[in-house]
Amino acid sequence: MGKKGKKEKGRGAEKTAAKMEKKVSKRSRKEEEDLEALIAHFQTLDARKTQVVETPCSPPSPRLNASLSTHPEKDELILFGGEYFNGQKTFLYNELYIYNIRKDSWTKVEIPNPPPRRCAHQAVVVPQGGGQLWIFGGEFASPDGEQFYHYKDLWVLHLATKTWEQVRDYIYYNDVYAFNLDTYTWSKLSPSGTGPTPRSGCQMTVTPQGNIIIYGGYSKQRVRKDVDRGTQHSDMFLLKAEEGKEGKWSWTRIHPSGVKPTPRSGFSVAVAPNHQTLLFGGVCDEEEEERLEGDFLNDLHFYDPVRNRWLAGQLKGPKVEKRRRRGRKVEPRGADKQEVKGPSAQEPLEVVREVVSEDGTVVTIKQVLAAPGAAGQLESDDNGGPEEAGMAPVEPSPRSNAMLAVKHGRLYLYGGMFEAGDRQVTLSDLYCLDLHKMEEWTVLVETDPESQEWLEETDSDEDSEEAEGAEGGGEEDEDEEDSSEEGA
Repeated sequence: MGKKGKKEKGRGAEKTAAKMEKKVSKRSRKEEEDLEALIAHFQTLDARKTQVVETPCSPPSPRLNASLSTHPEKDELILFGGEYFNGQKTFLYNELYIYNIRKDSWTKVEIPNPPPRRCAHQAVVVPQGGGQLWIFGGEFASPDGEQFYHYKDLWVLHLATKTWEQVRDYIYYNDVYAFNLDTYTWSKLSPSGTGPTPRSGCQMTVTPQGNIIIYGGYSKQRVRKDVDRGTQHSDMFLLKAEEGKEGKWSWTRIHPSGVKPTPRSGFSVAVAPNHQTLLFGGVCDEEEEERLEGDFLNDLHFYDPVRNRWLAGQLKGPKVEKRRRRGRKVEPRGADKQEVKGPSAQEPLEVVREVVSEDGTVVTIKQVLAAPGAAGQLESDDNGGPEEAGMAPVEPSPRSNAMLAVKHGRLYLYGGMFEAGDRQVTLSDLYCLDLHKMEEWTVLVETDPESQEWLEETDSDEDSEEAEGAEGGGEEDEDEEDSSEEGA
């Protein structure tokens, strides 16, 4: 007789794998439920606000992955959301700030029933109904930065009445969709041709003809078990409406000429007054198996869709009337405490600055400057002025994930981040550049990275629990959030 109940060979490993998969799935659901509960807790706090309150304030706190938009009718910039990481805790915001360009002043606007706290969302302004700010998607993170919740909701801020409205929700399938602002409905597009490969962080811009350009992005590929390698895309695609065929679109890969930006991610874009696309900064990751270092950038590029050409954004420097004076010739002088590399004064100069923070971290900032003038240039009568040859011009420090907006031919740059070793420095400065003159950046709000708090990571579970109650944005909510820690 054969043996009854004989255990099949190999079934034990299958059962173990099935149990493990079930356990992981259960834990993932639990983590998502925890984040949803935390989001609901913050929404309860937001629900206590029943009227619009506008308060003049100092510039917003440091943040990145927020949105900066221009008001369609007023000389104002609109800042919404964003995130901040201090080494131990991740803070998410849903604050709304208005920057008055003419008065150089900030106002915090509290509006009832705002979207939940988020970062890395998409924002666009349209003139309908006195101006509308549309917000889509984004991300929410746990205080320890280990869990993430991805939104797929759509909101509109009616700027004339200062009211938030949640429009509707839908499922995103990595396809192309169009939203009709008149009927409030989505329609799925099915473009012909070969479009961009799947990616995140790509940038979209509109041409004068109403077509759409997709540039860059980032994606990862599995090279072997448990090892992924990132790819920084620098390809460009045109999404074009086909003539005489309503609702029909097609993909075309385009190959611009000119001075192309180097591969990067985390760059920012805006549309210049001449319909050119403006690209600023970003980071180029140098990735090895167990090491990832980022080279942060602060260069400026323009893409001309008419000529299909990239142009380098070179600043001319401030205009200063110089009287020629007979006498000796002088060599260009370098800025103090800066290492200047360059074979001659005729070529661009690479300026390397080192900033030492309180904890001893050395932050190295590289900047490429235009040539200050030819060697042998006649000396000016105004000795010691800022226009001296070799003086480093005022410009934003290298960074990624900054916010850009253009109003009245001026480019406004706010915030962003850069890394120094394991430390992440989040910025809150504000710069302005006249795109017609292209002379120099103007500092509207300064920031001191050295004064920024940074807490070292800890493995203590107790510390993580304490951090959870403090997560969120807005100084007025912190005491309430701490007291509601157990409920959250």
